[in-house]
This record gives sequence, C-alpha cells and structure tokens, in this order.
Amino acid sequence: MDRFIPLSIPNFEGNERKYVDDALKQGWVSTGGAYITKLEEQMAEFLHTDNVAACQSGTSALHLSLIEAGVLPGDTVIVPALTFIAAVNPVKYQFANPVFMDCDESLCIDPLKLRSFCEDECEFDGESLIYKESVVKAVVVVHVFGNMADMEAIMDIAGKYHIKVVEDATEALGTCYTDGKYVGKFAGTIGDFGAYSFNGNKIITTGGGGAVTSNKAETVDHLRFLSTQAKTDSHFYVHDEIGYNYRMTNLQAALGVAQMEELPEFIDRKQKNYRQYEKEFEGYPFVKLLSFRKGTLSNKWFYSLEIDRDKVSVPMRDIILALEKKGIQTRAIWGLIHLQKPYVNEDTYRIEKAVYYASSILNIPCSTQITSEEISIVSNEIKRLLEELANV
Repeated sequence: MDRFIPLSIPNFEGNERKYVDDALKQGWVSTGGAYITKLEEQMAEFLHTDNVAACQSGTSALHLSLIEAGVLPGDTVIVPALTFIAAVNPVKYQFANPVFMDCDESLCIDPLKLRSFCEDECEFDGESLIYKESVVKAVVVVHVFGNMADMEAIMDIAGKYHIKVVEDATEALGTCYTDGKYVGKFAGTIGDFGAYSFNGNKIITTGGGGAVTSNKAETVDHLRFLSTQAKTDSHFYVHDEIGYNYRMTNLQAALGVAQMEELPEFIDRKQKNYRQYEKEFEGYPFVKLLSFRKGTLSNKWFYSLEIDRDKVSVPMRDIILALEKKGIQTRAIWGLIHLQKPYVNEDTYRIEKAVYYASSILNIPCSTQITSEEISIVSNEIKRLLEELANV
C-alpha cells in the first residue's frame, strides 16, 4: 500500500524552523523567554481578549481554570459525557465529583438538559446551587470538533445559578460567533475561563502545549503565576501558594509564534476542504456530513460523518480498520466518559443522544495539507465501503 492519507497532521510551512533555531541560539529553551511572551500577545490580539497565559497543555489549562474557579474536594462539576477524557480528569485532580450531561445535535453539551438538571435535581439557596449536599461550582463546556456550543443558553443558566463556566476550546481556536448576543466573540472568551490546546493534531501546534484565558486580565496573571510554581519571590524562592510546573517552554512557543502567523490560512483551508466534502457527500444516502452551528464561523477542525445505522449496522471498528487497509486513516468519536473504568460510579443525567452519536460518528481526514484529489479519494472509498457493508 503506497498511498496513506492521514487523519490530521501538523503543518510546518512557515517560520517554525527559523524561530526554533533562534530560540536555540539564544539559549532560552525552557519555561522562560521572549517567544512565550510573543505567543501570549499574538493569542490575546487574535482572540480580542486582554490576557492569555501559555501553559504546558490543554489539560493543564483546564486544571488551572478549575483551581481558579474555586473547585474544592467534594464540590460538583457538570461535564459532558461525549468528549475526550482530558476534559474531565482535572475535576478529579481537585477531588471533586463530575456529573455527566448529554449532548445535543451539535455534539456539545445540551443546554436544555443542563437547565432541567439545575431546576429539577438541585436546590438554589440564592447563593449556591446544591446537588446532593454538594455545591455545583462549575460546568465544563467543550466546543466539540470546533463547533461552538450554545453559549447564549449556557451563560444564561450559569448566571442564574452562580456557576463558573470553563470553556474547553482545545479544538476550537478561531471559532467565533457571527450573529447574536456574542457576535465577534471567540470560543474560550465568553465564559469565565477558556482553555486551548496545541497538541500535534490541533489546528496549530507547539508539539504539546496549551493556553488559558479568563474574562479578567488579573485572573490570567494569577493563572500564569500558578503555572510557574507560584514563586512569590523568584530570587529567594518564596512560595505562598501551591504551584504547578505548567508553564510552556520557549522552544514550544517559538513553534507557536510561527503557527499563529499561519492560523488564518489554516482556517481558510479547513473551510474550503469542508465545502468539498459537502459536495462529495451531497445526497449520499448512507451518511450525513455534520454541519456547524448557525450564526458562527467554525474553524472546522474535524469533519464528522454521521453513519445511518438503519442502513449500515456493522461496528465502527470494522469500518475504521477496512479504511485503514485502503490507506485512509479515520477515527471514532470517543468512548463515553461515564462508561470508562475511572468514572463508572459517577452520576449521570439523561444521557441518550451521546450514546447514539458515539456509535454513529466517523471522523475523516482533515489535515490542512490534504489535496482536493485526496478528498475525492477518501469520499469515494468511504462510499464504496459503506455500499459493500450496507444491510441487505
């Protein structure tokens, strides 16, 4: 098999080597250096926010957010069932209790069920929302595959019940509202905190790495402080709080500065490639290419096919392995988090659609370097395979 079309790989077409070499020559390779500051400034400017702190990963950004949100042992945090497990694990880092919520058709957390959970399962004393004698401190909202969650509804609920909103925008850098109450606002800048990831498969990458922001600039300063071991006096190593080794390195940031220069071009390519996939699968009876929320401009990080399970009932694993043999890398969505071993005893709330989507979604190649010819190959191979596997 000579041909291989990957799912999502990094793109280094710009100044990455130049900036990394410069960082090496300067000798600033660890958690200090000008490229870290430059990346933070670039992100703040792009996101139209006041302050951004670069950190080690999207997971560390989420953990710092929960710490700053005041999540304590025994508190409750509402989380999606349909997400990557890294969105939920930081709740356990704080020894808090997750409650798993269903998704809607966007694959993001369902605000209707979120509201009914708050109204029907909890009590509000005017200051705090109480669930089983536990304070509901926060909700983690994941913008799945670059699709904006319904932030208008979620922010309304959170405001009413005094819940902190942590936006997991690790897949949604560049997604923004084009209409409505939050027109012009980017994913990660609407709630109390926003977390970003620069993992190798994200729309931009620093190898690893992430970033965190908040609706208050001084809060970001404190998040940055916590990420560097909370050194109150760096000369004499005085520490007044528990800190973390969560700061991004200057080498990573050098990559990130170059990647941020290319981000608008990467988003344009994602949009164009999505439009071709739309045409390729238009009218095809076995799958539907999932759309993105109206009134938003999505970065379209991942492209998702919803397989009609009435017509093709074979397990997703068989589909993925068959496509792999044809040189096409695809992936399933995720295993639902409340069914994973660390979380099987945690509370859930009316999880229905997440079960369906977990068995029906196939993610298809979406790298910014994918060619028009490769998109046609992927589309045609998927069509041929599903026709072979279709129920008869």
